[in-house]
Amino acid sequence: MSALAEIPYGAYWSTPFARWQGSFAALHSIEFAAHVARRELAHRGIDPAQAFDHGVLGFSVPQKHSFYGLPWLAGLIGAPRLGGPTLMQACATGVRTLLAAAQELQCGMATAALVVTCDRTSNGPHLYYPNPRGPGGTGACEDWVLDNFGCDPLGPHAMLATAENVAARHGIGTAEQHDLVLRREAQYADALADGSAFLRRFMTLPFEVPAPGYRKTAATLDGDEGVSRSTPEGLAALKPVQPGGTVTYGAQTHPADGSAAIVVATRERARELASDPKVAVRLLGFGQARAELAHMPEATVPAAQRALAQAGIGIAQVDVVKTHNPFAVNDLYFARATGVDWRAMNPYGCSLVWGHPQAPMGTRAVIELIEALALRGGGRGLFTGCAAGDTAMAVVLEVGDAR
Repeated sequence: MSALAEIPYGAYWSTPFARWQGSFAALHSIEFAAHVARRELAHRGIDPAQAFDHGVLGFSVPQKHSFYGLPWLAGLIGAPRLGGPTLMQACATGVRTLLAAAQELQCGMATAALVVTCDRTSNGPHLYYPNPRGPGGTGACEDWVLDNFGCDPLGPHAMLATAENVAARHGIGTAEQHDLVLRREAQYADALADGSAFLRRFMTLPFEVPAPGYRKTAATLDGDEGVSRSTPEGLAALKPVQPGGTVTYGAQTHPADGSAAIVVATRERARELASDPKVAVRLLGFGQARAELAHMPEATVPAAQRALAQAGIGIAQVDVVKTHNPFAVNDLYFARATGVDWRAMNPYGCSLVWGHPQAPMGTRAVIELIEALALRGGGRGLFTGCAAGDTAMAVVLEVGDAR
């Protein structure tokens, strides 16, 4: 097993995630991500103009001027000569951007890359597509967030239908889904223990929410905003969203806003940029897969298998598993297909609990995977997560001694 690239230990961060139409709703996602990146890089003593020779930006909800993508963000953070791609792969964007950075390093085209992911599901754009040949010369329009949550055009079907299809195929019932929700919320409570000690390992708290002009502080957050607190009785009282289905509102995540970032570097540069150069975070393998139409949660398993194969290990050699789970069904299916205990997966929480801002979800989950491994003294970790179009991406990494 040779590392494809490394993540300098501590050279990553995430904002809290805020439920949509909450504290981040008025903030342009790219400008907000740049505002946070400037602060976090300064806190780590990293000069963006000198430290990086490549950048990758990922988002899935367009914002005004997002055509300019990574070069615009790089200029905003004080790295006006930094270039690189802007990528979009729905909820798999976090892993996709990480892979793009690692590939750049492997090709010898860069030594240190800044990977930034951001999204604002709040106030998503309303798009108009001109069509002079349409009736009366009218065109077509869509609400980017709401219409695409509700319709995969290949079906057509809503994303919820993919969870119901997998639940029906594998006999996953509502009560089992609710048991998993309660377990995931209990794990997230571990992240909040001792004054949110786990979150503070990669998140600046309390978090100052800037006003849109970025000159004043509009609010202060103690952590993620809008997280649900479920009870067995409350969940049991919920009806499935679809008649005859199994998935309730309590067994799925909520849209959210936020950003997260990770530095990817060569071994030598990783030592220079790490907060603790004695700790190495090695990227060992990536995987991508696509499931049968309208069976999105199933894609996480073959993606994970491919990442494990590239890393040269089996699932039994993985110490910590983290997932993106927009539905409780995702983790229950993954556990059945791989033999992993679903109760042990996702220590300290997951997107089912802290929300669904799409592009930065995978980035935050990978950061949490690194810190969960560091707290246990090292080991190997797997992150896998599904995305729109019945796809998924996965990554395997190792945290250990840098020597």
